[in-house]
Amino acid sequence: MSAGHRIPGTPKPMHCWTLDNGVTLAGDSWGDPTGPLVLLQHGGGQTRHAWKHAGETLGAVGYHAIAFDARGHGDSDWVENGIYTQDAMVEDLKLLTMVLGESQPVLVGASMGGGNSLVAIGENQIDATALVLVDIAPRIEPEGVKKINDFMRRRPEGYDSLEQVATAIGSYQPHRTAPKDLAGLAKNLRIDDRGKYRWHWDPRFLVPPRDLKKRGKRLEQCAKMLTLPVLLVRGGLSDVLSEEGAASFIKSCPHSEYVNITGAGHMVAGDRNDIFGTAAVEFLSRTVPVAGHPLRSSHCTKSHL
Repeated sequence: MSAGHRIPGTPKPMHCWTLDNGVTLAGDSWGDPTGPLVLLQHGGGQTRHAWKHAGETLGAVGYHAIAFDARGHGDSDWVENGIYTQDAMVEDLKLLTMVLGESQPVLVGASMGGGNSLVAIGENQIDATALVLVDIAPRIEPEGVKKINDFMRRRPEGYDSLEQVATAIGSYQPHRTAPKDLAGLAKNLRIDDRGKYRWHWDPRFLVPPRDLKKRGKRLEQCAKMLTLPVLLVRGGLSDVLSEEGAASFIKSCPHSEYVNITGAGHMVAGDRNDIFGTAAVEFLSRTVPVAGHPLRSSHCTKSHL
C-alpha cells in the first residue's frame, strides 16, 4: 500500500534498513559515520525531510545525523496490519539502533518522535546518551492536537495542485512565509492514479484516535525516570506545548534544560531551522562532544523555568 506514485524529481532516500520485524525504514544521513550518532525523528504526518537543515548542521560539526521516516510515513513501509501505535514505533527505533550497530545514540524527536524517544529511554529500551524533545512533553494542549488532526484529515480525496496544497498549509500555519518554489512541497507528497496530490502517510495512522490522557500519564512516568542530559525545545508560537506544559516537564525532570524559540510554531525545526540547529549543537557540544570541534554559542532564549 502507498499514497501513489513518486513525483518526478523528488529526492530518494539515501538509505533503507530492514528491521528484524520485517519493517523497512528509509532515511538520510549527514556527517562523519564515526561521530556520535544522532537519530532525528519527525512528528506525525511529517517525513524525514523536516530534519534536512538540522541534519546538515549537526553533520558539519562532526555528528553522524540520521533522519528516518517512521513506519507509515514517507518512503518507509506502510505496514499490512495497520498498527501504528507508540509501542510499535518504539520497537522500530530500538531495532534500528541495532541495525546501525550503535547502542548509545542521541535521540532527537519532534512531537510523535519525541514521545517515542521519551518512552524508549524512560522505560529502559534504549540506553541513549542525550535526549532532545522538540515541542512535546507529557502535558500537551488538546485543542492544539485537535487542530493537527483536523488538518491531517482534511481533503481525504487529495489535492488538485501544488498551489492548492500551499493554500491549505498557509491556512494551517499562517505564521510561515509562503514558499516561493512550490516544488519543495512535492517531496512530502505523491500522485495517485487519478492525478490527485496526497500526503505520503498511511491514513490508518489516525485510527483509532490516541488516548491523550493515558499517553500523558505514561510520558509523565518516563520523564521522572530520566537521568541523562535532556533539552526541551518549545516553539514560542506553539499551541500544542504551552509554557505551563514545559514547566510541568521541568518539574518532573529538574536537571533538564529549556529553550524557547520565538517565532516558531509546533514544527520548530521547519519554522526556525537555523536557530534550532544552533541550539542543538550548543547543547550536544557540552553533553556529547565531538573531539576537535569548538563549542558554539546559542542565540535562543534559554532558561530552567
